[in-house]
Amino acid sequence: MVDNDDIYREILEARSRREPVALATIVKVSGSTPGKLGFKMLVLSSGKVLGTVGGGCNEANIVAEAMEAIRTGEARLVVVEYEGADIGSEEPLCGGSCEVFIEPILPPPTLYIFGAGHVGQSLAKVGKVAGFRIVIIDDREEFANKERFPDADEILVTDFSKANEKLKLSGTSCIVVATRGHKNDRTVLRSLVECDLKYIGMIGSKKKVKETFGSLERDGTSRELLQKVHAPIGLSIGAKTPAEIAISIVAEIISTIRTKNCSIHDYKT
Repeated sequence: MVDNDDIYREILEARSRREPVALATIVKVSGSTPGKLGFKMLVLSSGKVLGTVGGGCNEANIVAEAMEAIRTGEARLVVVEYEGADIGSEEPLCGGSCEVFIEPILPPPTLYIFGAGHVGQSLAKVGKVAGFRIVIIDDREEFANKERFPDADEILVTDFSKANEKLKLSGTSCIVVATRGHKNDRTVLRSLVECDLKYIGMIGSKKKVKETFGSLERDGTSRELLQKVHAPIGLSIGAKTPAEIAISIVAEIISTIRTKNCSIHDYKT
C-alpha cells in the first residue's frame, strides 16, 4: 500500500509542474467496508492513481468522480454503499457504507487578459496579488511587453482572431475582455464564448454591451451562451479609476469561483 508521504510528495511535484490532481479520502465508515477511515487515493489528471480507498468497481467510480472534480474545480462528497462483493471477487461480503471526500488540488487559476491598456495593466497587478497566473494578450507589441507587464507570467502578441488557437484553456480559466474597440471585443467573445470556462467578462457600458451582444446574436451566437458573459463587468462598487475597476473585476471573479458548493453523489454495490 502506498504510504501517505508518497501521496503528499506527488502532490507537491504535481503543483511544481502545474498539473491538477484530486485527493480522495475516506472520512466516514459504517459497518463492513474494504476501505477504512483515513484511506487516501490521489488521482492524477492522466487517470493514474496512487493509494486506494478500497478497490473494486466503486474505486473506479471514485476515480471518475475525481476526474470530474479536476475538470470543474469543485469538491464533492461521494457516498458508497456496499451490498455485496464484486462478481468473481474473493473478498468477503461487505455490508456497510463509507463517505469519500474528493478535493481537487489545482494550480493557480489563469487569468487571461485580452487588452494591454491601462485597465489591463491594473488588472494584471491586482490579479497577481490575488494569486492568479497572468497571461496578457494583445496585437500590439509596443503595449504587450515585459516593461509594461513585469508581473505577467506570459505575454502573447497575436491577432485576436487567432488567440484562441494558442491558449491552453480549461474549466478553471478566467477571461477578461478589455480590448481597445468593439470589433476586437466581438472577435474575442465569438471565439471563446462556447469554451468551458470558470469566468468570462467584458468591459463596457450597458450600451456597448447591448450593441456587441446584438451583433453576435445576428451572427449566430445564441443568447443562452451570451448570458454567461459578465457584462458590464465587475462588482458594483462605484469604481472609476483603472485600479478601482481592476479591484471590482477580480472581486467578481473570486466571488464566482468561491460560491460553488460541494456536491454529493451516491453509489451502491
